[in-house]
Amino acid sequence: MENLFLSPGEIAQSWIGIGKKKANLAFMKTLLLAIIAGMFIGLGAHADIIAVQTLGETVDVGFAKLIGASVFPVGIILVVIAGAELFTGNCLIALSVINRDEKIIKLVKNLIVVFIGNFIGAVALAYLLSNSGLYGPDAAAKAVAIAEGKIALTPAEAVIRAIFCNVLVVMAVWMQAGAKDISGKILAMWFPVMLFVLSGFEHSIANLFFIPLGIFLGADISWLQMWIANILPVTIGNIIGGAILMPAVYWYVYVYESKKAKRKFAA
Repeated sequence: MENLFLSPGEIAQSWIGIGKKKANLAFMKTLLLAIIAGMFIGLGAHADIIAVQTLGETVDVGFAKLIGASVFPVGIILVVIAGAELFTGNCLIALSVINRDEKIIKLVKNLIVVFIGNFIGAVALAYLLSNSGLYGPDAAAKAVAIAEGKIALTPAEAVIRAIFCNVLVVMAVWMQAGAKDISGKILAMWFPVMLFVLSGFEHSIANLFFIPLGIFLGADISWLQMWIANILPVTIGNIIGGAILMPAVYWYVYVYESKKAKRKFAA
């Protein structure tokens, strides 16, 4: 019987190939798909806000967070299944760089272009939704509270939360690469992404929707403050978790050690 999923070692090899393809995708394709991805993540964040806008006032706060976290993953599901380029997920291109199948400059260029595209898509969606009439008093108050809460984090808090966020996000896109059908891919992504939202971790691209939405709806936050107090430290943390920590560990365990064992066996 054919396995319905790949082994961790097979996923590692698959992601080395995926990383090479992403790193060499044409500029305009990368930018357009990144804009779409920013919108997709924003839609998941929008659903989160709408779901929990007053829920925490009537039920346990943890349960309210779980409800919001359960709908947020639709964003990354759209990114992967429909096809788009997301900054946090593309951090796994680092696996191809560590394996010397790709140059680090291509990783850097890809992440810059994708981040810019994600920013455009997320902010554009935030602006449009803030003028859509969908944000009544309760939803608007919740959006503003979320934005202000993110700005209130210390740099250390933001970085730590962002590291764990992207550990989970890259594991979501890592595991979906091991599933051979759409339902398997959806389940592989839903649980880790739900967990990072429930845990209160920080996702740079989601925050490029949450904070601008709060600004558009009246939060007392400047654009410069958004970047310095949240987006910059969160992006750094996301890179540490997703482009350094997990790719390095998984390359060593599932690629390097595997090659070493094969050389030893051949000898």
